[in-house]
Amino acid sequence: MENRSLIERLARHLAAAQPDAWPARVEDAASILALIKEPDAAMRASGDTEIWSLMIDAALRERWSLPQAGAHEDDAGGSDEEGEIRLTRDAVSHDRADWVHLHHGQEQKA
Repeated sequence: MENRSLIERLARHLAAAQPDAWPARVEDAASILALIKEPDAAMRASGDTEIWSLMIDAALRERWSLPQAGAHEDDAGGSDEEGEIRLTRDAVSHDRADWVHLHHGQEQKA
């Protein structure tokens, strides 16, 4: 058995009717993972929620290593969480600080 990432396995499962079209389901798989990131009461009662959150984050980051549907080889990076901004592979890193933009001195003062 191949050692596929969780997000790829979910995408392949979602594309069961069209097995070759699984890259088109990667974002759907990411949405499912994002939904289950917050554990329910039964999950919280049976395990460490911080570890669960870290594990889901790791699974979500794997989507950037998978082929994206409709993407060209040179820009195959996906899009932002809202699907509004196209991201190239070069735009994506695993450092969360890359997504924090502080504009010192530009804040409006009341």
